[in-house]
Amino acid sequence: MESALRRDANKVPLQDVNGLTTIKAITFATTAGAQTLFTVTGDVILRVFGICKTDVASAGGCNVVVGVSGDTDAFLTSTDATLLAANEIWHDNSPDASIELDSVSVTHIVSNGQDVILTPSATLNSGAVTFYCQWRPLSDNGEITAA
Repeated sequence: MESALRRDANKVPLQDVNGLTTIKAITFATTAGAQTLFTVTGDVILRVFGICKTDVASAGGCNVVVGVSGDTDAFLTSTDATLLAANEIWHDNSPDASIELDSVSVTHIVSNGQDVILTPSATLNSGAVTFYCQWRPLSDNGEITAA
């Protein structure tokens, strides 16, 4: 046994319960179609949430989800994009606060390098959201990078 602590690729112990954090900031400007937020390699445990930096607008009544191919709302369920207001935390389908309990964001086990994607149902005209992916590797090659 190498250690009782999980270690990263450099053998540095992961001591935080949430492991590592990878950040992806995205600004919407007539954005349509799926956007890869995070590239996943190997097997990982992760959770994803967003913090809105600028109110999101859509002229077409857009709903947005975050998940993986085949389960596009696995991490963040269908949310009316216009509910994403500056400084609110997006962790469920009704973002409404700038402070939340850490426990509101659920962790998921993701196998075989399924990338994390944002899928809008229509065009997002403006706004900005910073997405945080807190993760730990399960497999030796488990890793997440911002796309």
